[in-house]
Amino acid sequence: MADRRKLLLEGPIGAALFRLALPIMLGNLLQTGYQLTDAFWVGRLGATAVAAVSISFPVSFLVIALGAGLAIAGATLSAQYMGAGRQDMVNHVAAQTMMMVALTSAILGAAGYLLAPHLLRWMGVAPEVYDAALGFMRVSFIGIIFVFLYAMFQALMRGVGQTRVPLMIVLGTVVLNFVLDPVFIFGWGPLPGYGVMGAALATLATQGLAALLGLVIFLRGRHGIQLTWRGFKPDLPYVKRAFMLGLPGSIELASRGLGPMAMSFLAAGFGTVTLAAYGVGTNILQFITIPAMGLSQAVSALVGQNMGAGNVERAARTATLGGVVGLAVLTLVGGTAFVFAEHLIAFFVPADPNVIAEGARFVRIMCLAWGGIGVQLCAVSAFRASGNMVIAMAIAVVFQLFVQFPLAYGLARGTGLAETGIWWSFPITSVMAAITSALWFAQGGWKKTRLTEEKKQVVEVTDEAIMEEGIR
Repeated sequence: MADRRKLLLEGPIGAALFRLALPIMLGNLLQTGYQLTDAFWVGRLGATAVAAVSISFPVSFLVIALGAGLAIAGATLSAQYMGAGRQDMVNHVAAQTMMMVALTSAILGAAGYLLAPHLLRWMGVAPEVYDAALGFMRVSFIGIIFVFLYAMFQALMRGVGQTRVPLMIVLGTVVLNFVLDPVFIFGWGPLPGYGVMGAALATLATQGLAALLGLVIFLRGRHGIQLTWRGFKPDLPYVKRAFMLGLPGSIELASRGLGPMAMSFLAAGFGTVTLAAYGVGTNILQFITIPAMGLSQAVSALVGQNMGAGNVERAARTATLGGVVGLAVLTLVGGTAFVFAEHLIAFFVPADPNVIAEGARFVRIMCLAWGGIGVQLCAVSAFRASGNMVIAMAIAVVFQLFVQFPLAYGLARGTGLAETGIWWSFPITSVMAAITSALWFAQGGWKKTRLTEEKKQVVEVTDEAIMEEGIR
């Protein structure tokens, strides 16, 4: 721990970023294995089964986004307290955040379970898809507490600079999920097959195991965070502070989910080929941004720790280096995608030349601006890590909901561009968001926030709670 802390606060910034980012990137790539595994096995059940799973994902994402702000708040606070050398507060933040996540996810999961039939009817799900979608969605809502707890475990571990242990857990559970999926979907021996719902049951089992392992690791205290059962006693001043800090993060993530959903409705108005090209193109975009997300999460952890330690200029240099690397790498990747656009689309839809042609046009229009995504993500991570959650929220809400969709609608419907107008909204929005984020970052107001400099009464109440719980 001492060596890791010295590297993050005093060592070469490039080496620290690489050491943090690489396991996060690999973990994010492995995390997509859950969706790929479900898609692989559920696809053997037919189009109806695939539709049942597909219709459930947007709803689940929005529910998860509502509680994800707590993970952002917990990771930010734990990073700053670790940088400030306040191990007692790191432990306290972890215990209180895990407690809040458990309660919040239980409430959201129960609400989602009860409202699932109404949600599916509101979405106009076809009768032949309804039963399978309902079973999948309800099991997913039951397991959402485990999804939340493990996500919180990952976020807190990133906050203290430990990224390898979560990677090992994700690797093991993804492999296990690939084994359990066919067993629960098709049955094995005396165990009956549950069809589409079986995919959700397999994920429930593996995510439950991951959450349990995370809790055990925290209770054993060998990787930077030490929990005690008494630490879960609610500290109401901290709970209020974490909710207020995390609320903008939840709104930010929800807007990032609503934006693509709105764009898909717009694409659907131009026919099946356009919608299919949009779906494949955005899937490629999501895959491409996984490394950028890993880099930005590493930037967030490193900036948070250095802000907590008072190394403000080192935090700024970290975010700047991350932005430059993100710009260079994603621009290079974008150039490669421009050359091989048809091959990328054909990998997903090999037998439809119309979709290949339109999808390749979509990729070629947006890919050369991918570097802007790297700049934006790293700048926004610095804002979050310093405690300026509202800035990060404002950038996401404004550009996802109030810039890109109106721009796409205006170009597609108000000019002769048609679906090409939708495609052009992506690079234009990426460049505008990157420039705005970079200018806001360069202005430097975010450097003045330091969450470890709390109001006196909050510190006193929290310290009193820690003394009572025996953490010190």
